[in-house]
Amino acid sequence: MRVPDFKTIPVVEPLTQPRHFAQPSVRERRAQAVHRLQIGLFGLCAMLMIVALANVIMERARLAQVDDPIQDVVAVDEQPKKSAADPLADIGVVPASDPSPADGSTGGTSADKPAAAVQGAPRR
Repeated sequence: MRVPDFKTIPVVEPLTQPRHFAQPSVRERRAQAVHRLQIGLFGLCAMLMIVALANVIMERARLAQVDDPIQDVVAVDEQPKKSAADPLADIGVVPASDPSPADGSTGGTSADKPAAAVQGAPRR
């Protein structure tokens, strides 16, 4: 079996004379207009369905967000939590920015107090 040589078989017939653009007929223009109208209406319907779906989702989320009465009871029983202002100090990696006294004293040193309060003299 002999394989044909593709170099000799023309894929497209060569043009012998110039071809001019042919205006679409009335039927073709009407078909294009109807097709564009169908695509536009389909797009509008798709957008309407997306907005309706988003509305349903938001409504369900709003209904699910209604406060549950059991949450009030749980909130009363819950221990107050210390806010994590400095997490590195909480785990002991760095010194705390507001050190709390460990021995139960009122904290601070005499250098932190004014001189009059240290000596016991009344302030004027």
